[in-house]
Amino acid sequence: MISSVKLTASSFTTRKLPLPKPQYFLQPTSQNVKQNLIINHSFSCQKPLYISSIENFSLLKKTEQRGTECKAYEADQSRPLEVNIDLPDEQARLEAAQRLRIGIYFATWWALNVVFNIYNKKVLNAFPYPWLTSTLSLATGSLMMLISWATRIADAPKTDLEFWKTLFPVAVAHTIGHVAATVSMSKVAVSFTHIIKSGEPAFSVLVSRFLLGETFPVPVYLSLLPIIGGCALAAVTELNFNMTGFMGAMISNLAFVFRNIFSKKGMKGKSVSGMNYYACLSILSLLILTPFAIAVEGPKMWAAGWENAISQIGPHFIWWVAAQSVFYHLYNQVSYMSLDQISPLTFSIGNTMKRISVIVSSILIFHTPIQPINALGAAIAILGTFLYSQAKL
Repeated sequence: MISSVKLTASSFTTRKLPLPKPQYFLQPTSQNVKQNLIINHSFSCQKPLYISSIENFSLLKKTEQRGTECKAYEADQSRPLEVNIDLPDEQARLEAAQRLRIGIYFATWWALNVVFNIYNKKVLNAFPYPWLTSTLSLATGSLMMLISWATRIADAPKTDLEFWKTLFPVAVAHTIGHVAATVSMSKVAVSFTHIIKSGEPAFSVLVSRFLLGETFPVPVYLSLLPIIGGCALAAVTELNFNMTGFMGAMISNLAFVFRNIFSKKGMKGKSVSGMNYYACLSILSLLILTPFAIAVEGPKMWAAGWENAISQIGPHFIWWVAAQSVFYHLYNQVSYMSLDQISPLTFSIGNTMKRISVIVSSILIFHTPIQPINALGAAIAILGTFLYSQAKL
């Protein structure tokens, strides 16, 4: 049996030698077998040979010694082939790509949310009709997704009647929360609305505790103290405090808590992506909101307010309305898409950091007057929100 064949540098000479005449052996002779026994142990010409391994098969520098070792074995003594292949660390590359994807989601989410809040406040300053503004936001997002499904840019979700039944309470809570937040921002500064909305974890714990009977660890309850205290301090020291704006932010917190509860209960086992889930939510919320918007404000008020805004702002007002509607849908869509990639805890931390970016950017852009004690209250509330997310771990 051939055990090994070693080829050295002398085996790879560049001299041209005459090719030997081919010799054909129809059957092995006793003389050939004897010669092979002398050369390298025992060898049978009637059994096929298989390559076992090849070592050091590479082209090296001229100064280095080259050699290739080839091992073989006979068919009746076959054994598993041992192959050692050094591959790059696929797990590390996948983890790095996942971190990069999450970072892109967060950066896009925050940026879109900041832009939306800026244009939304500009529109509400010139056109103080939050019910129509909220309706236009949902209508624009619904239209964008219907076009995407019709043109096959995005795959349409496969839904049934049961899906829409479970989505209905979620849509009701989403509609209330969306309108309440828009009403709040039409009355007070964007920064104040988001400071109050940072108290949403407190509403979540209280609702889950007293209505659903859930219990939480002691650190979770302790984290509510800075949240409630910071929000209260910021509200008391707010220079442009407005009760309608304050209550709108509080109602929005409560509505979004119920939205999250209904989402967890109703969407178990559903195979709808985050992007399509929010698209369906927008469509259903639009159907719910439209009749209420007409009843509360109405076309006559909208027409008069639109003419007034165009006369004061000019054609730029149309761009403001379009921008706030588009960016509202995009930032919510990205946030729901990120839920498919990250844990709820990471999402909660990202939501806290988003509020910081919105508060700071709105203060800088709109030159919102703020007192040091007001800023302290906002910082305490946001810190409490962060501690809450850590305590829930």
